[in-house]
Amino acid sequence: MSANPSPDTVFPHRHLLGIEGLRAGEITQILDLADGYVEQNRRPVKKSNLLDGRTQVNLFFENSTRTRTSFELAGKRLGADVINMSTDSSSVKKGETLIDTAMTLNAMHLDALVVRHADSGAVKLLADKVNCSVINAGDGHHEHPTQALLDALAIRRRLGRLDGLIVAICGDILHSRVARSNIHLLNAMGARVRCVAPPTLLPSQIERLGVEVHHSMKTGLRDADVVMMLRLQTERMSGQYVPSTREYFYFYGLDYEKLEVAKPDAVIMHPGPMNRGVEIDSEVADDLKRSMILDQVELGVAVRMAVLDLLTRERRQSDLAGAAR
Repeated sequence: MSANPSPDTVFPHRHLLGIEGLRAGEITQILDLADGYVEQNRRPVKKSNLLDGRTQVNLFFENSTRTRTSFELAGKRLGADVINMSTDSSSVKKGETLIDTAMTLNAMHLDALVVRHADSGAVKLLADKVNCSVINAGDGHHEHPTQALLDALAIRRRLGRLDGLIVAICGDILHSRVARSNIHLLNAMGARVRCVAPPTLLPSQIERLGVEVHHSMKTGLRDADVVMMLRLQTERMSGQYVPSTREYFYFYGLDYEKLEVAKPDAVIMHPGPMNRGVEIDSEVADDLKRSMILDQVELGVAVRMAVLDLLTRERRQSDLAGAAR
């Protein structure tokens, strides 16, 4: 594990819209900085003044208590003024376009904008129109970069590395932006990625992303170091993708019997929220020796602190230089 990077090191990207396109060194820079924030978050006094006077807006067009709360906590622990904009009662609900929203946000002189949207590419559209840094908190079926980063940090802290590990991503990969971000990240960091799902829940030609495809948990989990379960995203489904949740659990739900073919010390992950008894058995999910689900929640705040720090760093340094003139 690398030492924490210098606080003066500038991240070479203005936005974080996805993992695709990030280099291994850039991913490592985020993870190394997040390691330091893990320790800060475990102290009695967790707040710093790094982003004092900076404004962060969380703009969520989709519900997500976990991700939104994590970003809110991350911003506040860095000392930022954090505003949660509810689209249920905003002008967006009344017909305002994304372009209009971007113009309004520009007038507020933000420093960071965290966006979740149901449409792939919507976050990129906003990023092209606003003057602040934009963080993608999940857009359609596209990406969810901070989830992949916190997953990577959890794996690295538990197993000591990412390179050479066998990671099995299992479940509803077709509708999962988490899966896509994890595939990009794990491939960049030298892991071996398997996608395990029924054919109906796999994107066409997914092999082009550099993964192995398995339709059986028995072959997909064999000798795996990490088993990452995904929930059935029924809210994104139109039509019948599985015969029944009971049959789905029988073939693809993670239980100790299926886990036997993985490595004896294989760890279990789930981005949440979990459907117990559908994609994962409660006994497995609550196994504190093997499950990293609670670790993922804790580390999410640290990763998002690191991302907010890095994306606002150049602007902070520029403002300091201007004040010194």
